[in-house]
Amino acid sequence: MPTAIRLTTTLSTKGQVILPKSVRQHRDWGPGTKLEVEETADGVMLRRAPLFTPTDMESVFGVLKSNRPPMSVEEMDAAVAAEARRRAGD
Repeated sequence: MPTAIRLTTTLSTKGQVILPKSVRQHRDWGPGTKLEVEETADGVMLRRAPLFTPTDMESVFGVLKSNRPPMSVEEMDAAVAAEARRRAGD
């Protein structure tokens, strides 16, 4: 959608704004889409909210901690094969 096109909408008594259908279709914003609202010097900006909350590497690596010594690739392969055999009923 070209940025030169200006559309208008009306604020309801409940504070709701209906986004024009052409904008929703262009952005692929269907029912239930979560949007971030940012107040700027020029007005209000809407953008799709991220699907997952931002995180950092330290938080991710924290779930990988183990008291056991690391396994070799061969040990991991053997464990995966054993589990596959177990699930197959062998």
